Amino acid sequence: MKFSRSNQAAPASPTTTRTMALWCPDWPITAALREYLLPAEHPVALMERGEVFACSPSAREQGVKRGLRLREAQARCTTLTVLPYEPALDARNFEPVIAAIEKIMPGVQLVRPGLCVLHAKGPARYYGSEERAAAVLLKTLATIGLTAARVGVADSPFAAEHAARATEFLEDPGTDPAWILPPGESASFLGSFPLEVLEEPALAVVLRRLGIRTLGDFAALARADVRNRFGVEGALAHLKASGFDHHSVVERKPPAELDAVVHCEPPLARIDELTFTLRLSAEEFVDRLRESGLVCTVLVVRLRSESGEESVRLWRHPRWFDADDVLDRVRWQLQGSGNVEHGLSSGISKVQLQPETVEDLSDHADGLWGTGPDESIHHGLARVQSMLGHGAVLTAMVAGGRMLTDRRVFIPWGDPPSEAAAKSRGLPWPGQLPGPAPATVFDEPRPVQVLDGAGSTVDVDRRGLLTAVPAVLVAAPPRQAAISSWAGPWPIVERWWDSNGRTLNRFQVVDESGTAWLLLLEDHRWWAEASYD
Repeated sequence: MKFSRSNQAAPASPTTTRTMALWCPDWPITAALREYLLPAEHPVALMERGEVFACSPSAREQGVKRGLRLREAQARCTTLTVLPYEPALDARNFEPVIAAIEKIMPGVQLVRPGLCVLHAKGPARYYGSEERAAAVLLKTLATIGLTAARVGVADSPFAAEHAARATEFLEDPGTDPAWILPPGESASFLGSFPLEVLEEPALAVVLRRLGIRTLGDFAALARADVRNRFGVEGALAHLKASGFDHHSVVERKPPAELDAVVHCEPPLARIDELTFTLRLSAEEFVDRLRESGLVCTVLVVRLRSESGEESVRLWRHPRWFDADDVLDRVRWQLQGSGNVEHGLSSGISKVQLQPETVEDLSDHADGLWGTGPDESIHHGLARVQSMLGHGAVLTAMVAGGRMLTDRRVFIPWGDPPSEAAAKSRGLPWPGQLPGPAPATVFDEPRPVQVLDGAGSTVDVDRRGLLTAVPAVLVAAPPRQAAISSWAGPWPIVERWWDSNGRTLNRFQVVDESGTAWLLLLEDHRWWAEASYD
């Protein structure tokens, strides 16, 4: 069998970079324990897609392991606390760890929540040696409650990570959980590791067929032969097995501080006083975002009173927030207390403006000739809101439901669509009206009468059959019109198991003038729900 050379660029010559890796074992479990305030010895399992994604040491002692189904895990550990796995929770709880490291050792790169690397040269020079730098790092993390953290130092990020993981097998339990590999010893340290640590399953299968079982066996192959036989991917894996790594430590750039915090001393008890005080801070908040090339589309406003109460609300904007929009949201949030005329029940001592979602300024830049009617409409509606309140301007969305009035939902201008309404729209809703929907839906169903040729009211019996043929529609006495065509009845039964349930019948009727109606018959009474234009 012949193998052709890869057309991709070959990796550069191997270089060594003394790297310090910090590893926090079972970080998803640690993050969950911190988030839900659970004791460390409590058995916990995180579930993803119905299987155990991670479990605590106390759960593993009782037979719980990764990959088990929920019932099997609960059968092995009856006191098991089951929580959903949330990747965002891992990242959020690891952010204070990164911040603590950056205070003593700058240049941290986050690999994933629970694992980070940094250059070892700078900390070793500052603290005197790599051993002292590792000890300082572990001591710093212990002050924030991470006593199980491990540190590894080696010639590459790959070797440093596995050195940190190997500290679990140190013979002396009294030593610091740190493994310092001398320069040039990374290859021999990795030599006994299995091929699975490379996380290249396809390559590992081929290597086993060739009789190669460990990283040491793989590293013993000639670099040029590996590149010619396995391509660039194989050459990069060969670098890792040889104690090198094509990845270098990329220092994390700390995010810019975009929050605006205003302390009110003395606390302000009136809305107009507070908004006047916040105007300059709101303008600086927006200007700081623009200087960073950003605009805020989702804003979190946190208000703290002098009595310790806190009001937090997330606000969305159809375009982006300017200073006036920020002040409007603060005022609307305060008006929600219902004490607008007489002031607040407790003075506001602190206001925090936090951009929850920011977007690139260029994505929201005006066109050469402006944004035209859309911009005028937005400014007009925003002006009405600022004068009359947040709920004065409403937009409609279609939700799920059997009755047309249930499907019509109004939300304040600029707020996101209701998630509950959006989800309900996808439900089956047996008995709902098929399309096309009527153009005019009455706020309240209007009373009407449907008569037969003799002038008697038409009804539906217990078997769902009409008592007579509809002939006349009396919409608003003395206005009446002959019925030219009709369809129905379509029964609707809501909550049949409940005493408050409803049973009604729906009809479509066209009168002699060509007007189409959607009618309801409930408890022997006729109602007009909507009309077709």
